[in-house]
Amino acid sequence: MHEPIHVIGGGLAGSEAAWQIAAAGLPVIIHEMRPQVATFAHKTDGLAELVCSNSFRSDDDEANAVGLLHWEMRQAGGLIIAAGDAHRLPAGGALAVDREGFSAAVTAKLSQHPLVTVERGEISGLPPEDWSSVIIATGPLTSPALAEAIRRLTGEDSLAFFDAIAPIVHFDSIDLTRAWFQSRYDKGETEEERRAYINCPLDRAQYEAFIDALLAAETTEFHDGETDTPYFEGCLPIEVMAARGRETLRYGPMKPVGLTNPHAPDVRPHAVLQLRRDNALGTLYNIVGFQTKMKYGAQVDVFRMIPGLENARFARLGGIHRNTFLNSPRLLDKQMRLKARPRLRFAGQITGVEGYVESAAMGLLAGRMAVAERLGRPLDPPPATTAIGALLAHITGGAEAKTFQPMNVNFGLFPPLEGARGGRRGKRDRARLYTERAKADWQGWLAQTALSPAI
Repeated sequence: MHEPIHVIGGGLAGSEAAWQIAAAGLPVIIHEMRPQVATFAHKTDGLAELVCSNSFRSDDDEANAVGLLHWEMRQAGGLIIAAGDAHRLPAGGALAVDREGFSAAVTAKLSQHPLVTVERGEISGLPPEDWSSVIIATGPLTSPALAEAIRRLTGEDSLAFFDAIAPIVHFDSIDLTRAWFQSRYDKGETEEERRAYINCPLDRAQYEAFIDALLAAETTEFHDGETDTPYFEGCLPIEVMAARGRETLRYGPMKPVGLTNPHAPDVRPHAVLQLRRDNALGTLYNIVGFQTKMKYGAQVDVFRMIPGLENARFARLGGIHRNTFLNSPRLLDKQMRLKARPRLRFAGQITGVEGYVESAAMGLLAGRMAVAERLGRPLDPPPATTAIGALLAHITGGAEAKTFQPMNVNFGLFPPLEGARGGRRGKRDRARLYTERAKADWQGWLAQTALSPAI
């Protein structure tokens, strides 16, 4: 019987890593500090709890790098993507999930697996020396004690950025005499998907008043030592966006394109706020792209200025938290192991990938690498032409260590197309060539590195 592999952290990356290990026939122990130790963002003790959005973003595997990442995880038997598919909500071309159902499904799958043990409690320092194989997947909210232990070991100050979460509104408090259902450009294959979003229109005067209130609202104060910490550009608080220019939100989350207001079909809104369904019952909707660091009272006052949300009741208000991640290009090897202590492997957002799907994908890869190492079967990294391989290459040397920042998957991380394949083509045609190449290379890598269950 093999010794167990230890996974610290029961989020998306840790859950996926544990699943891949157990699926290969090896015992695994998940160490999750909740509920004994709470975090600012988590509300439950469930595994793979979604704390920000409920969206896994685009599911287009032909022309979108995130959709390609979904495809690769499905091909590899990923638990996170399977649970997402099983608890899918209408969201146009995106993969959005029912948070509670999704987390419950992941928790049940892992808790019921005979090779998986879930132990509750904080790992407050470096793992014991007799844990010969460890995956640290503690995410951006790594406990301060563990983060400090890692910092002492590596001699590096942890890098950090601020991340924000958006409010969630009770559906029955939205005024549908002013708002309407429609996905942008009527995207989606079914009527339900084409009506996956609720839209709240603003005319010019309403938008200007909203921006004024947003810029004047009281916001969360930073603690000492945090004032120089950067934001992640892909998840900026709306008041930070507004401060960059009064039109910024109109060209971002409040862009009024691809939508027609049935209450006033001849009048084009100056701006539109969108809400996306957050649970299977359709009782909760989150405000799309509206991460905020406003104080709670200010949020209620400002958001109720939006037409259709005058009487909104909030199931959760927005917030901001400090995320921690490693300088992975300097600290990790190509197997995602800490160079200073190779028995420690890292996965998920703590490695500097950004996003639910990217985090789970790194957990999938870390789990497979840990299995191969334990079985004495060397596992080459996946080709950089694949979505998972491109992310791995970026965080383990492709990025410049001096300026390293969290990164979503995108085709800019992929090796360029060669010869005629990379000639003058439209954006979607080029994207399709990237995905076709990636799919062939990913299937080849999976076939070459298949790990039969251990005995």
